[in-house]
Amino acid sequence: MSQSNQRRPIEETSTLLCFSHLRWEFVYQRPQHILTLASRSKQVIYFEEPVFEDVQQAFMRINDVSPSIKVITPVLTIGTSAADADQTQRRFLDLLVASTPQNLLTTWYYTPMALRFSDHILCDVCVYDCMDELSAFKNAPAELVEMERRLLERADVVFTGGQSLYEAKKAMHGSMFPFPSSIDFTHFHQARGQGHDPADQQLIPHPRVGYFGVIDERLDVALVARTACSMPDVHFIMIGPVVKIDPAGLPQADNLHWLGGKSYAELPSYLRHWDAGWMPFALNAATRYISPTKTPEFLAAGVPLVSTAIVDVVRTYGAEGLVDIIDAEDAEAKLRALLVRPRNSLLKAVDAYLMDMSWENTWTAMAGHIQRVRSTKNVVQFRRSA
Repeated sequence: MSQSNQRRPIEETSTLLCFSHLRWEFVYQRPQHILTLASRSKQVIYFEEPVFEDVQQAFMRINDVSPSIKVITPVLTIGTSAADADQTQRRFLDLLVASTPQNLLTTWYYTPMALRFSDHILCDVCVYDCMDELSAFKNAPAELVEMERRLLERADVVFTGGQSLYEAKKAMHGSMFPFPSSIDFTHFHQARGQGHDPADQQLIPHPRVGYFGVIDERLDVALVARTACSMPDVHFIMIGPVVKIDPAGLPQADNLHWLGGKSYAELPSYLRHWDAGWMPFALNAATRYISPTKTPEFLAAGVPLVSTAIVDVVRTYGAEGLVDIIDAEDAEAKLRALLVRPRNSLLKAVDAYLMDMSWENTWTAMAGHIQRVRSTKNVVQFRRSA
């Protein structure tokens, strides 16, 4: 038999169908890292929450972000009811799956709410990657807890975005595994080298303390305001899109600079010109179980870091002495101490700690769990007549 006539390995024609509440083009984070790696061996379909626009009829907006990653955004007419939205998405989903050749189908959920229109889909493995306690977030749907209960019943394997989240939920499922945030070390390590200062940052004086990430109800804006006020000689640079809170309510000061969202590719060029970093998270229900991806990213960039007492940060990076933990009373003192400390004092310890952390290792371990589930199930291949 010629090489061209041999059957391709099953895994090469597998499809991973992901349902997410996060826009692919929003902030490059856990889903993008993991699914980009998955796309090396699978076709990935990333099904986003719908957008509502002034259109005559609903349609699917399709964005091929790579040869093996397709992003689907349902576009619904303004005023569409929740029931009609579910019905339309169910129809779109059936058309999508029916037109996608595959040997095996893996469904992958970031949002339990997607079960409202996807609970009929047959798959060989169902994954729930529970990256946050979404029910604690601002504007969370009232039915989210019940939908998560249903998803936990349906899922074959569950991953969590951190150790604390795993400990809170491990009794809810018999096959659950913690996968805290990992790091694209090479990308952020670029910040340790020389490079230009971005135009919107060039004229900001030093010393600089920076933050990057989504700016929402998880950020302690009162702490940001108080610290900036108490340290007028230090300039605080805040990078990230503002969501779910009113931008007009953000504190303003001559030494407080809100620079908006930046692309993932741009982040090292900003970080390399910061004297310190901070993660001024509020301590509330929305942050109780978070495992911030930016923690190892700051460290890989060589930026000395302080953080409020996020449990997973305290128990890992804080316990190792790699991140200083602050509160409202000592934020200024610890930031000033950090700013005078030799910048490279912790780099050896940081690099040793981060050595085995990578999204590649995370995906390899996840794929191993999925394969074990698949091998123990009576796999029924998905029929295109869904």
